[in-house]
Amino acid sequence: MDPVTKLRLAIVGAGPAGIYAADILLKNERSFDVSIDLFDHLPAPYGLVRYGVAPDHPRIKGIITALREVVDRGDIRIFGNVHFGTDITLDDLKKHYHAVIFSTGAVRDAALDIPGIDLPGSYGGADFVSWYDGHPDYPREWPLEAKSVAVLGNGNVALDVARMLAKPADDLLPTEIPANVYEALKASAVTDVHVFGRRGPMQVKFTPLELRELGEMRDVDMIVHDEDFEYDAASKNAIESNKQVMVIDKVLTQWRQREVGSASRRLHLHFYAKPVEVVAGPDGRVASFTYERTEPDGAGGIRGTGEIRSVDVQAVYRAVGYFGSPLDGVPFDDKRGVIPNHEGQVYRDGDTELLPGVYATGWIKRGPVGLIGHTKSDAMETISHLVKDQANWWSPSDPSEAAVTALLESRGIEYTDLDGWHHLDQHEIALGEPEGRARIKVVPRDEMVKIARG
Repeated sequence: MDPVTKLRLAIVGAGPAGIYAADILLKNERSFDVSIDLFDHLPAPYGLVRYGVAPDHPRIKGIITALREVVDRGDIRIFGNVHFGTDITLDDLKKHYHAVIFSTGAVRDAALDIPGIDLPGSYGGADFVSWYDGHPDYPREWPLEAKSVAVLGNGNVALDVARMLAKPADDLLPTEIPANVYEALKASAVTDVHVFGRRGPMQVKFTPLELRELGEMRDVDMIVHDEDFEYDAASKNAIESNKQVMVIDKVLTQWRQREVGSASRRLHLHFYAKPVEVVAGPDGRVASFTYERTEPDGAGGIRGTGEIRSVDVQAVYRAVGYFGSPLDGVPFDDKRGVIPNHEGQVYRDGDTELLPGVYATGWIKRGPVGLIGHTKSDAMETISHLVKDQANWWSPSDPSEAAVTALLESRGIEYTDLDGWHHLDQHEIALGEPEGRARIKVVPRDEMVKIARG
């Protein structure tokens, strides 16, 4: 194909991965101009930073400030409330763009294959996060009748879920927690939250910051068990060689020395606990959680001891990781939950041949691992290939910017744009001001769209 003087690029997914990719490309030294359109199925941008971070994490939500600076420059168009596969398809993109980057992330709960995991009263942690973050595609209500709850997992999401269940609801009022979520948590019957991890306390996946925040909760006793702290050589070495592990050990040691028994709620941390079964009661709902006690295997892993234990609970939340979702017409690896790719260049289905014009970045590219900083380096890798791949770009029949707007309008798609996001953003901030809150999120999708479209 003849050299392109202006690249028309579509990015599907307006979370950090997509926004970073756009920013990196615009700052990249190149021989062509760039015009970028960012699509998202949600009416508001920022993805999991808006809908996957607990509302009492303002430091992490500060990332939105950096993302806002990128989109507010005015050199990226945003089309929100547009569903890829229905409102706009891969064939549509080929007609109007030279290439597409998919940055749709991973929002589903990873599976946990144990008996009883699908019983009534057993939930996905990611679903719970989406509820308390006011995701418009999730129910407004959440059942919180359980007094004792099990949370399965030892990552940051597991701790977020546990903290949101245990924390006094009034302490969440200064945050941007939606009104319906506050009311539900205020009425919650929970008294005990049990967090279970397969490995030992020095092999956890959460960060020291997340752990420390648990211990800062008001009116919540932290319960840890001395039997979990008989460290093997691998654990001792981890403490000596890794600063984060050293801090985690220090925090847990302090908790072991605390007096407990005066708080109205308790948060229990159980290590060396491999999930075995979620057990139903006479009513068919969750009644208990069964696990096998594990121990260090001497090689940095764990092995089962054969000792089976059980804890009475009325609800179970699995928080064992996120998983990507397939996209219409795009290759997908069902085992890993990612788009198959080489450094962001997408492979054809079941093949190692590259698919021209199609790229991936973020969690849909590499799986749900790493922090925000990894997303930036990830985007750089993808963009470096995109810039060099001009011979493999599509040849669109109408790459004009007006063509895409006309297409969406001809289909009656009520898309939201950057000005619309500003309207919604200001509206939410204004809702929070009378109550001294950062914002109050608008939750229903139709209301979000109505406000954004003026």
